[in-house]
Amino acid sequence: MQHKLHKILTLLAALLIVTADTASAAKPQSFDADVEKFVSEMNLKYGLELNRLRELMGKVTYQQSIIDAITRPAEAKPWAKYRPIFITPSRIAQGVEFWNENTALLERAEQVYGVPAQLIVAIIGVETRYGRNIGKYPVVDALSTLAFGYPKRAEFFRRELAQFLLLIQEERIEPDEALGSYAGAMGLPQFIPSSYRAYAVDFDGDGQRDLWHSKADVIGSVAAYFKQHGWKRGGDITTRVSGVESRHDPFVEAGMKPSFTFGKLRKTGVRSEQPVADDALASLIRLDGETEYEHWLGLHNFYVITRYNHSNLYAMAVYQLSREILSERGRQAQAENRAETDSDRLENK
Repeated sequence: MQHKLHKILTLLAALLIVTADTASAAKPQSFDADVEKFVSEMNLKYGLELNRLRELMGKVTYQQSIIDAITRPAEAKPWAKYRPIFITPSRIAQGVEFWNENTALLERAEQVYGVPAQLIVAIIGVETRYGRNIGKYPVVDALSTLAFGYPKRAEFFRRELAQFLLLIQEERIEPDEALGSYAGAMGLPQFIPSSYRAYAVDFDGDGQRDLWHSKADVIGSVAAYFKQHGWKRGGDITTRVSGVESRHDPFVEAGMKPSFTFGKLRKTGVRSEQPVADDALASLIRLDGETEYEHWLGLHNFYVITRYNHSNLYAMAVYQLSREILSERGRQAQAENRAETDSDRLENK
């Protein structure tokens, strides 16, 4: 009898969990009304055609998996678990391949905007594996789900949804074909709609800014984004430091924006692996390594990388991937040169 009672209680508990999960996955009661109100606002504010808006937004599907994904971002992981996601042999090899296939475009972007080719490649590698993983969600679904089903950041995503509706009109984008991340980021570089409208460039000169299909626009837009956010041509990015103790916690807690000179930090016993000018503004970054903390300087250009994604972990992954890609490409070039030299010697014998 006791066994049967225990079994019944177990089944009831399981049923309650399933019921709770189903309830949490249900579309919010106000969702449809909020969508219709938003459609009216877009019509009044921007003059977008009402019937077309209703047709587009009437197809929107609320997706609970989007809400689930945004509550567990990768940036919540410690550095020791975050780094292996992005610094992998395959992503490095694919980065070299992408660079070799787009050498002329990367050289032109570096010349125009001052952003190193390896950094542009690394951004695209971290974001979408060079276009292999641009996202599976219809952008309009992702943005609508978050705008009307995620109160914590509803205002932000309502603005991004408005930007997306303007963008598809300006760039002649078919909304049904526009796929992206759970947060509504689009194309190979994963620009959110406001960034797409503000920073994307028509680098191939065809009259359209296409971040899904035009490698030229993708490469040029990443470089333009960094330039617009203050990238300094030839400027240092980061270097590892030693001598950091608990008494340096206030420097770490000062935040990611460079706010004190390295000279001030150096006087407290901190040493950098690479030369850094005393008057260079910096932040002090603490990362959770496998067995101990790692400490790095966040210099101006490192901070610019965090404008792409407001995370020191993200910026460090981009930086380290860029270095690995640059190193591997150089190694391959040296191997090819040696092979050619050996071949020439054999021919001349």
